[in-house]
Amino acid sequence: MDLTTSYLGLKLKNPLIISASPLSEEIDNLKQLEDAGASCIVHYSLFEEQITKEILEASYYETFGSESFSESLSYFPKPSKFRLGPEEYCDHIRAAKKAVDIPIIGSLNGHTHGGWSKYAKNIEQAGADALELNIYYLATNPNNDSQKVEKEYFNILRSIKQTVKIPVAVKIHPYFSALANMAKQLVENGADGLVLFNRFYQPDIDLENLEIKPNLLLSNRQELRLPLRWIAILQGKIKVDMAATTGIHTAEDVLKMMMVGAKATMICSILLRKGIGHLTQIKKDMIKWMQEHEYQSIKQMQGSMSQIHCTDPELFERANYIKLLKSFEPRSIGKYT
Repeated sequence: MDLTTSYLGLKLKNPLIISASPLSEEIDNLKQLEDAGASCIVHYSLFEEQITKEILEASYYETFGSESFSESLSYFPKPSKFRLGPEEYCDHIRAAKKAVDIPIIGSLNGHTHGGWSKYAKNIEQAGADALELNIYYLATNPNNDSQKVEKEYFNILRSIKQTVKIPVAVKIHPYFSALANMAKQLVENGADGLVLFNRFYQPDIDLENLEIKPNLLLSNRQELRLPLRWIAILQGKIKVDMAATTGIHTAEDVLKMMMVGAKATMICSILLRKGIGHLTQIKKDMIKWMQEHEYQSIKQMQGSMSQIHCTDPELFERANYIKLLKSFEPRSIGKYT
């Protein structure tokens, strides 16, 4: 059974990539992930806040609003273990490259133009095989229009591409007013890959203490449908490698993403719940399904269920929404009371 795929020019033994998360904080974890079947690991993120301030108080991460981070504050390592600066991050990349044989992708997380290029170069020199830009920007200023927000993305991407030679992917959220056009422009500005989608972690309110508190909800399988839909729509319309993330928990989820046109899938939440070893089960279940349905390779199925190959393309668009509403038959109201 041929599970190989390619992403960002990297030849991968299967589509199972570990997304940026605390799972890569420890070198032993990286070895376990490789043994369990991971074909590539996106390193935990180097945050812009770490770039602009080398030494941070531990309380900063315990109290700072979650709207600025794409990874849970709850999963940050303890202060004694936290790698505070960019130099330590690059040292960890070097150690990771020595420890495992699979590709390591660096991750930069921020939302402004300054400071990224230098550290992107440092990450490349540390041995990273590619770079993932997590431009985590929540547009809260009512005076900033969509063009200004989008321009910031393009500026950051271009400055990175001018600095490094390794492939660069951009991890985006689904809330742009014209997502397909945004994806197209990112590719035109140099993106080698797109990761769909980032999740905004929302703060909550502690009613007892009347405080705003960070709140983490790990992804669930229902969230799979958003990246699945958009990868299906974009596949074949823009020439770029797409990786799916959010809501991928089972072999079936991985296979669905391959069929709509993803080159790889990024996994995290299910491993935080069930442990690194669960990755082995996902891989086994993939092979079993492919054998039962007479697929010889991942490449054979990639893009086969995308919009351009769908017999009813409207199923991915608004028309299906209308059909679905009309077809729904609610139970008697009395049964709900």
